[in-house]
Amino acid sequence: MMKDITLGQYYPADSVIHKLDPRVKLVGTMVFIVSLFAFRSISCYILATAVLVVIIKISRVPFQFIVRGLKAIFILMMITVAFNLFLTPGTPVFRIWKLTITAEGVETAAFMAIRLVYLIIGSSVMTLTTTPNDLTDGMEKGLGFLKRVHVPVHEISMIMSIALRFIPILMEETDKIQKAQMARGADFESGNLIQKAKNLIPLLVPLFVSAFRRANDLAMAMEARGYHGGEGRTKMRPLEYKNRDKCAYLLMAVYLLAGGLVNYFVRF
Repeated sequence: MMKDITLGQYYPADSVIHKLDPRVKLVGTMVFIVSLFAFRSISCYILATAVLVVIIKISRVPFQFIVRGLKAIFILMMITVAFNLFLTPGTPVFRIWKLTITAEGVETAAFMAIRLVYLIIGSSVMTLTTTPNDLTDGMEKGLGFLKRVHVPVHEISMIMSIALRFIPILMEETDKIQKAQMARGADFESGNLIQKAKNLIPLLVPLFVSAFRRANDLAMAMEARGYHGGEGRTKMRPLEYKNRDKCAYLLMAVYLLAGGLVNYFVRF
């Protein structure tokens, strides 16, 4: 299960998506996520599916690698679908004991499941095609205007970058600790819910100790290299928009316009 989490991992490849400015990918991801919640028809989701398929194809990241991240949210998705399925009022379709499934509930649950799946896949494409350093630079540069109202943009970007970088490291550490504890006779599967929670203590304690140790080592390394925040720092590779980035922004605008037209005129 730990290896199924793709958030924070980077997949190196030679593609146009990898070469795009990180600000473009951040804006594109936000545009895609907003469009998923703004769309209200099947035709719009067909358009979103086509766009997502094209982006994945251009990125040259294996589709099997991208969808691995869906396994980690399967339980959350099932709970969300169940709530929308049974708690949405409307025209009754099927009754199970005291629970009633409505036509509106089926429609809402289906759309919510699609949104969650596409949200995870779209976010995974961004993180898989962008290094943590580029993400930090993109966020800091893109949100630079917030410095005028004294928002610590650099520090926030650095925190998010470190968090993303630590996700795969901690997942790998968790997998190693779990295998070591199982070799010593630990059982993480049997028992009821309370017993399973107690069985996680031999896993969580060394994991927290390892995480704090890594954080302390990172802090000491940053201090030893003279890190004192973003004030006065320069970039080895300053971000500059190229023609492909401008074309990407234009394609985003076309996607939003096409989605809006389809959402308004096509009733399907």
